[in-house]
Amino acid sequence: MKAICHVLIAIAIVAGTVTASPMPGATASESDVRDALRLLDTELQRRHTYITARQNYIDSLSAICRADSSTDEAPYPALAHAYAGFNNDSALSILSRAESSHSKDKQHEARMHMASLLPLAGLFDSAEAKLAEVDTTLIGRESMPAYYEHARQMYSYFAAFFERYPELRQRYASQSMRMQEKLLEVLDPESDEYLFNLGEHAYLNGQNPRARVLLSELLARDTISDMLRARAAHHLSAIAKADGDEASCVYYLVQSTISDLRSATREMASLQELGALLYTRGDIDRAYAYLSTALANAVECGAEVRMLESARSLPYIEQAYARKAAEAHRRDMWIMAGMAVLVIVLIGSLVALRVEMKRMSRLQERLRSANKAKEVYISQFLTLCSVYMDKLKQFSKLVTRKIGAGQVDDLYRMAKNGKFVEEESREFYEVFDNAFLHIYPTFIDEVNALLRPDEQIIPKEGERLNTDLRILAFMRLGIEDSSSIAQVLNYSLNTIYAYRNRLKARAIDRENFERNIMGIGS
Repeated sequence: MKAICHVLIAIAIVAGTVTASPMPGATASESDVRDALRLLDTELQRRHTYITARQNYIDSLSAICRADSSTDEAPYPALAHAYAGFNNDSALSILSRAESSHSKDKQHEARMHMASLLPLAGLFDSAEAKLAEVDTTLIGRESMPAYYEHARQMYSYFAAFFERYPELRQRYASQSMRMQEKLLEVLDPESDEYLFNLGEHAYLNGQNPRARVLLSELLARDTISDMLRARAAHHLSAIAKADGDEASCVYYLVQSTISDLRSATREMASLQELGALLYTRGDIDRAYAYLSTALANAVECGAEVRMLESARSLPYIEQAYARKAAEAHRRDMWIMAGMAVLVIVLIGSLVALRVEMKRMSRLQERLRSANKAKEVYISQFLTLCSVYMDKLKQFSKLVTRKIGAGQVDDLYRMAKNGKFVEEESREFYEVFDNAFLHIYPTFIDEVNALLRPDEQIIPKEGERLNTDLRILAFMRLGIEDSSSIAQVLNYSLNTIYAYRNRLKARAIDRENFERNIMGIGS
């Protein structure tokens, strides 16, 4: 037994330690469960690596047994232990060979071990018969722990198999517990096996808080083997289930399964329970994968009892997959219907796009016409600037001539009466008004649409734009600075401020009035 434990510990060291987790016995969160399940998925992918390592160890023992023709000397017990939980048929075959040994101790050792394996093949009567053949008065004290452990395991399998028959289950559970109590009497109190059996005994007696403490203490030890870790975590999951802590139940089942995987154990009750539990939680893909793996392992192991237990859950998973397939089919139909709608929308969009392109083509033609008009307006403004430059030159000559002739008083009277500036301003306004209204022909109507009905702006007869409209026109052209508008219109800055405030007060939307003016014609 020690040899197989040593090699499996070595396998675990190569694989790495169990995933980082909450302190043993602590409540697991859903985040812990997700992390643990991801690790389990990774470990399942490495399953064959662990199986190969265990198979190599079995092959090395088999080679020694073949080389040693003496049944008494060959390491058949170690080989049987290596096969146990891995390939029970081979383990039973090796134990049958070991039973022919001339050594009474080895015969009894083989029989007690067979008694704990035969129930997995459904051979309950044969198991009891083999255990009855063991004469406990003839085996040494050092073999008593093994005897009680195998007897406890045998009756434990009986109780699990007859779970639906309470009377039989209770009888075998009581016998299993009695064997465990005797086992505790002969185990080293400092050993991992003693602490595990003490915790298991407390759990089986309904002392869940004490069992949780003992089993958690065991999981915290560095010396614990993967096989003991798997069993301890399995019991902690059952305790969490009894407490209604589903997350911790799943978490410890995952830990138990990982330990089974790393010890290359094919008899995986934890994986089977985990698959069934995940099915109830709606994780159908994992549930199906885990139950399928548990069934495959049971077949490889030759554990008929586990095969039956795993097979009971598969129809439910098949039904769930059928439902998922039906849902997927319905989803595909909805997708196809959606795609058909999208095609119709696309065709409609293409038609609309074609109409829009024609409209844009017409707009571009209008823009080209507008650009031509703007070129004319710019030409008019350039001409106006040229005229004003010429008039400025003439005025400059007039001023020079008047000053030279000593007619300063005449020049002063001309500047003081302001007729010159007034005439030139009137000519500028006419040109500006005509040019602006050619660019924005609906400007007056759009401005009035922004004003209250009783505050409409109506230019006088013969007037294209009045002062209010010219201020707004300059704003529309991007000249928003009041000082610039004042200079062009020949008004004081305060006057322009007053005009703008009055216009804003007449607006329907005072806050956005000037922004709305900028949007005219755009």
